[in-house]
Amino acid sequence: MWRQSKASTYFQIYLMLFPSLLIFAVLSVYPIMWALRYVFFDYNGFNNPRFIGLDNFIRAFKRDPLFLNAVKNTFIYAGGKILIILPLAFILALILNRKSKIHGALQALIFSPTIISSAVMSLVFYLLLNVYNGEVNRLLLNIGLVDSPVNWLGSKYAMLSTIIVSVWAGLGNYMVYFLAGLQGIPDEIYESGAIDGANSFQRLFYITVPMLGPMLKVILMLALITAFQDMSNILVLTGGGPFGKTNVMSLYVYSLYFPVSASDTATFMPQYGYGAAVSVISACIVGVITVLYLRISKKLDDIY
Repeated sequence: MWRQSKASTYFQIYLMLFPSLLIFAVLSVYPIMWALRYVFFDYNGFNNPRFIGLDNFIRAFKRDPLFLNAVKNTFIYAGGKILIILPLAFILALILNRKSKIHGALQALIFSPTIISSAVMSLVFYLLLNVYNGEVNRLLLNIGLVDSPVNWLGSKYAMLSTIIVSVWAGLGNYMVYFLAGLQGIPDEIYESGAIDGANSFQRLFYITVPMLGPMLKVILMLALITAFQDMSNILVLTGGGPFGKTNVMSLYVYSLYFPVSASDTATFMPQYGYGAAVSVISACIVGVITVLYLRISKKLDDIY
């Protein structure tokens, strides 16, 4: 009787998990396996795959300056985004960590960009940052901050512009993470600190920040992974331009699979074999960064 009941329970569990596992297998596992089989081949989708061994990997590191440039841009983009979005989200969480209708409305307002489609949001900013008809340039010209329209997406400001747009889009998400961590800190600890004479800044640095340690590790890891995988906003805003200055690893892989003649870095023929190799290298880079971060955070936990 007990065995039958246990078997029935497991059957129900696996039955409920089956739709999710099926979707995961079809949309994640199968595409990955499909790409991995061409890592060692020269294949563009039209000719027969030709085995070339490690030539795709050698090409990526020795004969493809576009990929190396994409790696550099990825680190610049990820570093800039993280250095801006996390402190700003933390400050907003501290300010809005109140139970009132006004603070609740402000939290909802800041979080609202995260539910907007990335493509739609990027298209809106593309129109706002347009050189001649964009509202940003019109405003700056009207108040006299610039003498001529600024080419935000086609000059040295392109990387900064994409970072700012991504920060605007993801700020509310990280603010909610910090709010969850702040609301998990017992009020009694702050009361004890106040009784001991700690002022607001002392309570912040000696109570809030240490108590947020576990949550902060998770937030930083999510921010790292997300920043290294960002692509859609850059694709819509700049397409990797100008001259590859905003081309990141994920966008470069996309251009190898889906070439677009308008892109600064795209080719006219798909390169499935080379694209598979570059995607594997990119995944390894993100994996190494994640592992290093986890090791460093673990050592800091052991020290403190």
